[in-house]
Amino acid sequence: MKTRPATIKDMDVIMDLVVKARGIMRSSGNMQQWTDGYPSRELIEEDIRLGHGFVVVPDEGGEPLAYFAYIEGIEPTYNTIYEGAWIDADSPYAVIHRLASAPETHGVFDAVMAFATSRCSNLKVDTHRDNHIMQHNFLKHGFRYCGIIYLETGAERLAYQLITA
Repeated sequence: MKTRPATIKDMDVIMDLVVKARGIMRSSGNMQQWTDGYPSRELIEEDIRLGHGFVVVPDEGGEPLAYFAYIEGIEPTYNTIYEGAWIDADSPYAVIHRLASAPETHGVFDAVMAFATSRCSNLKVDTHRDNHIMQHNFLKHGFRYCGIIYLETGAERLAYQLITA
């Protein structure tokens, strides 16, 4: 698999991946994450416009197998962490958000991590308490649980960090 910038031409496939990812969440007991139309088409279009949207595609090309946002810079909701602490709260970092793939696709998280760690040695992520699949992937790839952050909506998320350098 390889990663490339997402384009507006990818939008229909990306939105289908979002629906499938939401289905994976629901079937695994995660009923509260990605509700109320999140992530919206408009948000993903904004990711793409800002250069934050990426897709994972087969090595030989073809339709996207996964979508994610990779954003370097400050994530405001990460400024305050509760019941723990960031491993490194001061160095520049990147975040991964909105990872969506189809249930039959394997190795996507490996591809996302290869991409992200090639660009930044300090990664921060968060997920819903009920998203056990994502928590497993974070820990499997060396992230450490750091504490709890709250989204702008007030929703709680478990926060993780990986430092590779």
